[in-house]
Amino acid sequence: MMNKNILKKYNETNQFGNFLKLKLNLIKPGEVNYTVKVKNEHLATLNSAHGGFLAAIFDQVVGTAALSKAVLENNVVSTVEFKINYLKPAFLNDELTGFGKLISKGKRLYTVEGKIFNQNKELLVTGIATLNAYPFKKSDMIF
Repeated sequence: MMNKNILKKYNETNQFGNFLKLKLNLIKPGEVNYTVKVKNEHLATLNSAHGGFLAAIFDQVVGTAALSKAVLENNVVSTVEFKINYLKPAFLNDELTGFGKLISKGKRLYTVEGKIFNQNKELLVTGIATLNAYPFKKSDMIF
């Protein structure tokens, strides 16, 4: 199985990422970004995005950064834990870019930093995550 096919298959089957309208840009293995526009359905108040929406972007960013490296060994990943700090709110119609970068890779655990910026390059969210790598054949993705 070609490892690039795993990442492609993940992007095709990731219904939650599709629901959020996240657009992936693979920078290099272990480093990705996603872009998304804040819409009405992402709001918690009249104008600001729900923290869960930002957490979902964060989880997607760190997870895919780890996955883009794990696929090189025919592995996939799952989030074990993450910690995020909300620094500033995201508002309706903001254009968000989330960045994920692998900072440590062990035998099974990956540590990834994540950040989310708005269109003015203001840092809105920052954090760190731990992900578990495991063989693709143990996942529920089928080719």
